[in-house]
Amino acid sequence: MDTMLKTLQAGLPNLGLDLDETTQKTLCAFGEAVVEQNKVMNLTAITDPEQVAKLHLLDSLSVLTLRDLRGKRVIDVGCGAGFPGVPLKIACPEMELTLLDSLGKRMNWLESVLPGLGVTANCITARAEEAVSGCREQYDYATSRAVARLNILLELTAPYVKVGGAVLAMKGTAAMEELAEAKNAISRLGLKLEKVAEFPVDGTAHTVIVLRKVAHTPPQYPRRYAKIKQMPL
Repeated sequence: MDTMLKTLQAGLPNLGLDLDETTQKTLCAFGEAVVEQNKVMNLTAITDPEQVAKLHLLDSLSVLTLRDLRGKRVIDVGCGAGFPGVPLKIACPEMELTLLDSLGKRMNWLESVLPGLGVTANCITARAEEAVSGCREQYDYATSRAVARLNILLELTAPYVKVGGAVLAMKGTAAMEELAEAKNAISRLGLKLEKVAEFPVDGTAHTVIVLRKVAHTPPQYPRRYAKIKQMPL
C-alpha cells in the first residue's frame, strides 16, 4: 500500500483536494481490494499500485473538483469495479451513492467488500436501460467511466438525472470527437453542455464532460440497447 498511498498523496494537491489520512488509507484499501480480487475475477487491466492510484483513484476523484456532492444522490452507471463511484463516496461520505452494473459477480463482490471499508452504497444488478423505469429522474448526478461512446452513454444516463442535475461523463483522448458526435443526443435528451475539464495523467488527457439537465428527457428514451447501439441519437 505504501507506493499507492504515496502516489495518491502526491496527486491530491494537483486536484486541489485535501483528504485526511484515514480517508487516504481507505481509498488505498479499496484499490488494494480491487487488485486482489482481480486475481480471480476480471475487474481491471491496471494492477500496478502507482497506476492504480493515478488511473483509478485520482482519476475518479477529479469529479470532486467540478461538483460538491455532499447531500446529493449520485448514480454510477456501468460502475464495473466501482470507479468512479466508490472513491467518490469514500472521499465524500455525505453523498448518497447507487452503483449500477449488469454483471452480477461484480456487484456481489462490491456488496461484500464495501461494508468492511465503511462504505454504504445501494448496489443494483441490472442493465441501465431497464433499471431506470423504477428511478427515472431521481438523481442529482449520473457518473460513468469507460462504458460507451458519448452519444450512446447519454441515452443510458440522462434519464436518471433530475432537471437541474447533471451527467458527469469521464472520457479519454477522444473526448472532443465524441462530444461533437453527440450534439443531437445532447439536445434530444434535455441536456446542455456546461463544461469540459481536462486532467492530464502521465501526459495523457483524462476529461470530465459536464452536461447539465435543462429539460425532462422524453419518455421514449432510453430505447432497448440493441436499438441504441444500432441507431445512436
